[in-house]
Amino acid sequence: MAHSDTSPFTGASGTVVAIVGTESAGALATLEGIPGVETLTLRDADPATAARRISACSTPWIVHDADPLEHVAAAWVELYEERATLGTLEVEVETALAHFEDGTALMPDYYIVLDPDAADGTWRHWWCGALGFRAPRRVLPAASPSTPRDTAMRRMLTTLPTSRPWPEPISWLPGLAFEIPDRVGLRDI
Repeated sequence: MAHSDTSPFTGASGTVVAIVGTESAGALATLEGIPGVETLTLRDADPATAARRISACSTPWIVHDADPLEHVAAAWVELYEERATLGTLEVEVETALAHFEDGTALMPDYYIVLDPDAADGTWRHWWCGALGFRAPRRVLPAASPSTPRDTAMRRMLTTLPTSRPWPEPISWLPGLAFEIPDRVGLRDI
């Protein structure tokens, strides 16, 4: 993720992976102590604190549970579930873009989405549609760990697919209001 020249953070040197879902703490725990993997519990941290901690890591993999688009995602879901207004989504998008611009939020290289099949419909459309459409091979579905020694996350880290990087958020976040669940990525003919 490119940042402005005045950014207080330069970004992490390794591959940054955000694990999202209700069982993210358990998934992170299965990765603790692995050489070359830094696990960070950042779920409730403000974006600047999360960005600072991620930027300070120098391991090949930095895995955390913070989502810089958490509020944007919630506003998008609420808009399409008719629980929020377009204005709410616009404010969250502007806030996220400001954080990305000044470097106080960092887009992960990959999202591992735990149990997307069990997510409510609109949330599933966020992960696998509105977000996943931007870089499909960078939003990866996974089952939550079944035991503390589950090795699925470890295997997943070693087989992350290569793909084009995320487009700059300014190029797609403002258009999220037009990314309709069940229609994301489809073009009207």
